[in-house]
Amino acid sequence: MRRKVLEQRIQILLIFATVIFTVLRFLLNEKGRTNPDSIRFMRTANVFPVIDNTTTPMGYPLSLKFFTLLGMDEFWASKTIGILAYLFIIYFAWKKKFYLKETILIGGLFSFVSIFSYTMSESLILPFLFIFLFVARQIIIGELKGFKAFLYLSLSLLVLYNIRYPALFIMGGVFLFGIWNYRKHYGRTFIFSGLVGFAFVVLYKFLFIDYFNEKYVDQFLEIGLHPTSKLLVELFQGLATTFNPFIHIANPAGGIINYGIYSIGFLNILLIVFLFIKSRLSETEKFSVFTGVTGIICSFFIQYFYSVNPIDYRLMAPFSFPIWLVYFKKMYQIFGKPTYGITVLSLITGFVFTWLSKGNYLENRREITKFLKSEKLEKGRINFYMENEEQLDRMQIAELISTVNPNVKVTFVPKDTLQTNTLTKYKVLRKIKIDENKYQ
Repeated sequence: MRRKVLEQRIQILLIFATVIFTVLRFLLNEKGRTNPDSIRFMRTANVFPVIDNTTTPMGYPLSLKFFTLLGMDEFWASKTIGILAYLFIIYFAWKKKFYLKETILIGGLFSFVSIFSYTMSESLILPFLFIFLFVARQIIIGELKGFKAFLYLSLSLLVLYNIRYPALFIMGGVFLFGIWNYRKHYGRTFIFSGLVGFAFVVLYKFLFIDYFNEKYVDQFLEIGLHPTSKLLVELFQGLATTFNPFIHIANPAGGIINYGIYSIGFLNILLIVFLFIKSRLSETEKFSVFTGVTGIICSFFIQYFYSVNPIDYRLMAPFSFPIWLVYFKKMYQIFGKPTYGITVLSLITGFVFTWLSKGNYLENRREITKFLKSEKLEKGRINFYMENEEQLDRMQIAELISTVNPNVKVTFVPKDTLQTNTLTKYKVLRKIKIDENKYQ
């Protein structure tokens, strides 16, 4: 009984520490943990019901819009969603007795704290992914059957796709898992749900994407974008940081520290593979691992013809999450409570990294708010001029501006600078000073 009480206290402390660190993670960042995609998300939410962006589903922007109806702006709505997403996963795991220890362990990893503190759709997809895994488990063990099982699984897939397009890979995983287990009682349910998902993707393309952007396919599909040699290196680096429980970001400048980061991640991957091979996985665990691996493989091959960012911890989150669940379950079965030490060390490492690279978002927000008011640009469309996408110092200013006025669009057209609502780095920094940190 004492041991159980002690473990419960450890879990409560880890949950509390994770929430506090999530808040610090974006407050101690100069631009509040945003990136170029964050600009699009917040702008899409701000201008809705006008649709000016089809490169992402509407699930996350509409979630931001919902919270703005409660009095928040889009930036604070995104942070609320991140924290609520984490707390929902923990609550659902506790309520359903489904991977509670594992979700507490995963949620406190530095990489997942970074996701929940980000203004990105990965924070929203994770709780729905967790529900999806639970539904799949109920079907596999026979708790959900017939039409109800088919309906719940299909709806889960559609919700995931309406948050992030890579959910298409999860649909593929469900379909293939059904084919693989065709003779089992749940095989057909998985196959038909996967087919429903594929049908929805086709209809979504013709009825939504083509309606608002008929050139979408021409803009984003291009055969032979990257050579295999480059993609394989990026795959290794991406997976080594994704499955590094302590540091998920390599030093962009290179250096010997990256060898340590990649080595820890690679050794952890080898340990994951060893544990999965040595221990007998249940049907539910096999499905979780199969879904994660399928998503990673598809994410690699789609880079040959679809323009996406290199594989990293953020893009892999929906696919690494189910693998982490099974991994920590096996680790706990072997080591017991000392397994919590991994998460504790990850939180400590993350806090040290965040503190050493700290900026001051709230101060920067005050400065940029004052500037926009002086320029009468606190509302309405703002164009931010850059010569190219590689000018990261300029993009950071655009990201910061979008946290105050989300109706920001980056432009690369020089003549746009003649317009009064177009800002440049020079126009901003000649009037205010922005607190900057070293690491992003």
